[in-house]
Amino acid sequence: MKRILLVRHGESEWNAVRRLQGQADIELSQRGEQQACALGPMVATYNPDLVLTSDLNRAARTAALLGYPEAIKEPLLREQNVGKWTGAEIAQLLAETPHDYAGWRAGTFAPENGEVWADFRARVGHAMKRAIEAREQTVLLVCHGGVIRAALDGALGLPPARIIPAGPASLTILAFPKDEARLEVFNATTFAPQLDAPD
Repeated sequence: MKRILLVRHGESEWNAVRRLQGQADIELSQRGEQQACALGPMVATYNPDLVLTSDLNRAARTAALLGYPEAIKEPLLREQNVGKWTGAEIAQLLAETPHDYAGWRAGTFAPENGEVWADFRARVGHAMKRAIEAREQTVLLVCHGGVIRAALDGALGLPPARIIPAGPASLTILAFPKDEARLEVFNATTFAPQLDAPD
């Protein structure tokens, strides 16, 4: 049976201070490196046959720390472009433009020069299609929180407003027993799952 393992990268330096990063190429924090190393044995139990990673450093570094330094870089797995909000403090956005921020989280608003949710979901859908159609049965995608939400929206019709962000260094699993996707695991970590993870 085809399984897609989706891992969010470990905590980045901007996650740690709750700043939106979008496609800014931010490195893992020291804690993020530790989180990725700790998740490695859990991921290894599924013995992925193919490993793809976002080409952004925080994801590629996470893939390496999980034990897959030769993961194939796939630009389609990049985080959603947040345009003008790149580098913005989440607390400031919540204070100054709470309606816009809530709309962005729900997929109904895009900041100036940002990526519209439907386009982002379609982009992630192309990466998912590649993974689903690959001959390998278990495919690991090391990516970003928004990518995981977009994958769940595309595969299950679960809109982003109905799901919390996946925490740093967490594992989500989609299985495809026939033509329908099913969610087997969401937001699993080797520590207490983070229920208020930064975007």
